[in-house]
Amino acid sequence: MFWLQPLTAAFTGWFTTWIAFYMLFHPRKPVKILGMTLQGIFPKRQQVFAAKLGGVVGKELLHFDEIVGQIKDPEALALVMPGIEKHIDIFLNEKLKDKLPVISMFMGQGTMVKIKESLIEEINVMLPEVIAQYADNLSNKINIEKIVTDKVKNFSSDKLEEILLAVMKKEFRFIELIGGFFGLLIGLIQMLLALI
Repeated sequence: MFWLQPLTAAFTGWFTTWIAFYMLFHPRKPVKILGMTLQGIFPKRQQVFAAKLGGVVGKELLHFDEIVGQIKDPEALALVMPGIEKHIDIFLNEKLKDKLPVISMFMGQGTMVKIKESLIEEINVMLPEVIAQYADNLSNKINIEKIVTDKVKNFSSDKLEEILLAVMKKEFRFIELIGGFFGLLIGLIQMLLALI
């Protein structure tokens, strides 16, 4: 019978913690109970949460300049060169004959190789400049903060809960267990105090 109090306190600690987490997401729509309106914290504040998350991502985590830096990186540009070379080969060996048959008749393989080498050399110089210009124009049009904010605002409450639980499920479970542990601890202390 003495153990009933600590076990009840442990259950109460765990249950109140579980209810607190449950109320982060539920009820999804406002519900009136005894004249009070109840709604889960995330559904109620989804717009604010979206704006704050968008701000954090846009200002602290993902700068457009960093994305541009990755795109303009010589190693990244080197990855596209084989594809560009392939298109140049196809153009010089196949399409040029269709588009300019007279010129292609007078060009030998050596000339084709020189044209290809010249084009690739020019593309290697030009590509970083073109990408930089494109990125600058794009940076004026892309607002990462707004994209994230709009995306989160438009999530359903179910989707928002699914995402947050995917990230925090273990932590929520741990806190629930800690709630149960502290409930048990308090119950044991109360039991000991009752015995004194």
